[in-house]
Amino acid sequence: MPQRVLITAAAAGIGREFARAFAATGARVFVCDIDLAALEEIAKEIPGVIARPCDLSRRADIEAMVPDAVARLGGLDVLINNAGISGMTLPVADYPPDDWDKVVAVNLTAMFDVTRLAIPHLKQSKAGIIINMSSVAGRFGFRNRSPYAATKWGVIGFTKTLAIELGEFGIRANAIAPGAVEGDRIERVFAGRAQISGRTLTEVRAAAMAEQSIKAMIDPKDIAALAVFLASDAGKSISGQVLPIDNDRQRT
Repeated sequence: MPQRVLITAAAAGIGREFARAFAATGARVFVCDIDLAALEEIAKEIPGVIARPCDLSRRADIEAMVPDAVARLGGLDVLINNAGISGMTLPVADYPPDDWDKVVAVNLTAMFDVTRLAIPHLKQSKAGIIINMSSVAGRFGFRNRSPYAATKWGVIGFTKTLAIELGEFGIRANAIAPGAVEGDRIERVFAGRAQISGRTLTEVRAAAMAEQSIKAMIDPKDIAALAVFLASDAGKSISGQVLPIDNDRQRT
């Protein structure tokens, strides 16, 4: 029986690579996103993918989306909590509280809500899997990125707790912690760092690469491949772990 997979914020970026990778294994895939145009694109690109709009900052949207996903998939085997926003690049003393609340709502509270609603259905799976997206910021912290770093540390604590609570039901929970991933998001982050520090974009990129043993950006396809591995029988003994995929990042 093909795996039944729910991926949040999966219309573009890493999320779309997750959808592509799991669909390529023959899985049935449900994706949600706030970007309607991107949802239309992914629905055209990946045959059989089920796409639905969802604002993950709104609990009511989540409480409607998860049951719909389970019903349309015919159950649930794999949950990938991919949704996350970067927030602003400012020191804590200058950070707008409303923006802090927004980052926490999407990066952490939405993950809690999606997961709590998915757990009863994952318990009915023969091999339930939860994969939560953390970050290198959840291992080291990030200067001028306090809500992002705080939520990504929170994701790790949440993931380890899930692994402890759900192991008796055969459900595995792991977190993936990418470093600098190719794409528009990291370019926005670099631009923010350049603006607040007075450095050029070239200098900011060079500084980011200097912290890594392998001087390259992360290919989002590699993150998707890691998720497929974790959700496969080959990963059946892996739970409660944080798996960095960061070209051996040493610090931030």
